[in-house]
Amino acid sequence: MITTFNFKRVYVWELPVRLFHWITVLSIFTLIITGFIIANPPAINANVEATNSYWFGYIRLIHFISAYILIANSIFRLYWAFVGNQFASWRNFIPYTKKGIKNIFHVLKVDIFLMEDKEHKLHNISIGHNYLAAFSYFIMALFFIVQTMTGLALIADTSSWWLPDMFKWVSTMLGGDIVTRYIHHIFTWLFMAFIIIHVYLVLFHDYVEARGEASSMISGFKFIRSERVKESEAEIIKRATKQMMEGETIDTKETEE
Repeated sequence: MITTFNFKRVYVWELPVRLFHWITVLSIFTLIITGFIIANPPAINANVEATNSYWFGYIRLIHFISAYILIANSIFRLYWAFVGNQFASWRNFIPYTKKGIKNIFHVLKVDIFLMEDKEHKLHNISIGHNYLAAFSYFIMALFFIVQTMTGLALIADTSSWWLPDMFKWVSTMLGGDIVTRYIHHIFTWLFMAFIIIHVYLVLFHDYVEARGEASSMISGFKFIRSERVKESEAEIIKRATKQMMEGETIDTKETEE
């Protein structure tokens, strides 16, 4: 017996979110490659006088430019978390409700530990990020703050502008540049581990659920069961009604087709 479902094409990821994602991908990839070269430079010009070669300087320059682009990109994403649609909202990244916490355990059980999903409830199927993924992005944002602070602290002594100078105290607090560099390096490995897990889970969901998980970050659209879309719309109406009763500003951004 074949079970059929009615799917709707839902516009989930707005263009600014998609641009943020791919700029982040390119920036982090560049930072990792150049970062490892800076940490352990290859002796490719061992027989050339150092004054006649500037390749390592270019590597450092690319690393710094990529870092500044990523910082600016992250600041923009923070802004969009307050003005974007419901799937881009900051509320999605902190599981402060019982439903959010329950969804985290469900995702851990089914996606991570590959246990049987006996409930098959609609509310466990997220339209945007599931709560575990969203919360992991919040944790990575905190890691990014540490990475940014240590990185700027490491170039503060040789920098000629105000931004790195603001973080000179970081190296002092940590006991010097060597410890700061170790922390910066360790967090690079944490980011690499996150990337591997992130790619695996995206491909896992794309294969198991066949909702266009991977392509949605290019097109912006996912294929969602109609019942789940209606449930989401009902949640929006309920939240708007509650806000009206409490005299708050109403968020009228609904699920877009």
